[in-house]
Amino acid sequence: MAWSTVEEQLADGMGVRYPLSNGTGPEVHYDVEDGGDGISLLVGLDRTQKPPRSPLSAVKVDTVFLDGRRSARFSTTRPELLRDFHDLVMAIAERIVIKGASLERAFDSTVHAWNALLDRPRSMSMQQRLGLHGELAVLQCLAEQEGWPAAIDAWVGPQGEEHDFALAGCDLEVKTTASELRRHTIHGVGQLQEKTNRPLWFISLQLTRSGGSGTTLSESVGAVRQATADSDLRALQKLNDAFTAVGLNPGHVDDEHWTIRNDPLVLSTTSMPRLTLEMLPAATSGHIAAVVYDVDVTGAQSADDCPIDLSTLRLP
Repeated sequence: MAWSTVEEQLADGMGVRYPLSNGTGPEVHYDVEDGGDGISLLVGLDRTQKPPRSPLSAVKVDTVFLDGRRSARFSTTRPELLRDFHDLVMAIAERIVIKGASLERAFDSTVHAWNALLDRPRSMSMQQRLGLHGELAVLQCLAEQEGWPAAIDAWVGPQGEEHDFALAGCDLEVKTTASELRRHTIHGVGQLQEKTNRPLWFISLQLTRSGGSGTTLSESVGAVRQATADSDLRALQKLNDAFTAVGLNPGHVDDEHWTIRNDPLVLSTTSMPRLTLEMLPAATSGHIAAVVYDVDVTGAQSADDCPIDLSTLRLP
C-alpha cells in the first residue's frame, strides 16, 4: 500500500478496505475509515488466539469481527502521526504476508526494530514539521508585504527568541495543528506573554491532509528558498541558518501533502486563555523548571485589527 494512495483516499473521505494477504496465512486487510478519519490494519485470529498487547501508547490493538471472524485491529490514538503509523503497520503486514511470521512475532519484531531506530535522535518531530510549515506560510505573507529580506529578519523564533516573529510594533506567535480543534501546546509561561510595550498576537493555523493536490514541507522549504534566492543572496544565507537552527535536515524529503483547512484565527494574547508569570504564586518563583500546557481556542473570533494581512495566506 503506497502512502500516496492512502492519502488520496483520506482526502476523499471514502472508506475502503484493501486485502493484503496471499492466502497462505491469516487474512490481512488495510482499512481506510469513512470520512477520512484514520487507518487501521486488520489481521485474522484463530478461535482461541488473543491479539498482542501494545507497549506503545500511540498504538491501540483491539479485537473486532470481520465477516463473522475475529480479527486484531491496529489503530493509532495519535491522528497527527498517521503517516508514521502507516509505515509501522505496513512493516507488520510485510512480516506476516511476505516472511510468514506469526502475528505476535511480526508485531514484537517491528516494535523492537522501531524502538532501536527511535533511540537515535530525530531531526524534527511531526509537530515541529507542522509548526515549521505554518511559520513558512506566515513568512510568505510577510514577504509579499515587506519583501523577503525584511520578512526573514522578522523571523526570530529560530534564533531562540520567545516569539516567532518580531514586527516593527508587535510580536507574533504562530501555532499550527492538524486537529479539527484549535488546540495548541504552549511551552513555558513566557510564550504567550507580551514583552514590555510590545503587543503580542497569536495566530492559529489548521492544516489538513489533501492527497496529491496539497503541498509537502519539502516543497514549501524549496519554494521559500528559491523565492529568497531570487530576491537577496544574503537573506538566503540567513534563511538557511534558520532552517539549520530549527533542526531541518538539508536533505529532508517527505511525502505528506497538506493544505490550509480554513481561515487563520488571530487573537490578541490579552484576550485569550493563557498562563503568565504574574499568575504564578510568588513562592513558586525560581522553583518551577518548566511549564507546558494546552490551550483550546476553538470557536473564538478573530480580532479586527490584526497587524498583518493574512488574506493571501497559503502554504508556499
